Amino acid sequence: MTNTFAPAKRLAAEALGTGLLVATVVGSGIMADKLAGGNVALALLGNTIPTGAILVVLILGLGPISGAHFNPAVSLVMGLNRALPWPEVGSYTVAQIVGGCLGTLVAHGMFDLPLLQFAATARTGPAQWFAEFVATFGLLVTILTVVRFRIEAIPYAVGLYITAAYWFTASTSFANPAVTIARALTNSFDGIAPANVPMFIVAQVVGALGAMALMQWLLSSVRTPSKSGAMAGE
Repeated sequence: MTNTFAPAKRLAAEALGTGLLVATVVGSGIMADKLAGGNVALALLGNTIPTGAILVVLILGLGPISGAHFNPAVSLVMGLNRALPWPEVGSYTVAQIVGGCLGTLVAHGMFDLPLLQFAATARTGPAQWFAEFVATFGLLVTILTVVRFRIEAIPYAVGLYITAAYWFTASTSFANPAVTIARALTNSFDGIAPANVPMFIVAQVVGALGAMALMQWLLSSVRTPSKSGAMAGE
């Protein structure tokens, strides 16, 4: 099915969705940190559940408008696979980054924190980078396989994958360059020091491209269903 929504509306949906996603990630992290009483595991659980839940909601609601990527790595792969017009990959990426950064400001405003701040939490080193590779690789494997076989299940598959990846990856699964940039702007539970952002993004892009290459081989003889739907990610 051809997308009948104007480009401006698709970009607005990507910015809105990424903004609400980041507001949920950062806001739930702040709330969880406040309520967990120093129990980091409990705080992470309080951060995980809202993130997985909001992904399902956002993909269901905004997917028919823009495809609900909310993630430059997803848009890049969709562009390379010709599922998204290549000129739109750049505009989607800009919309996602701007929306994500605004989402951080929204979270700060809700909790009466300084709107403009930078993270101090160090997230770096080979293990963290490898974790981001794995997290993004798994996210794209999830999207590319479920789109082929059960496209109507994409919202639930993505939400559940990110919920799981928060816990099985050492980095807590950023798996999204736009979200990574936005989380550098919060000195809270979910922050990442700005100096650590570039290597996270490199690992995410390499993971996404690795998943694309493997899935092109694995799914090369599988027909794409004619039914349309969202293709999304954190």
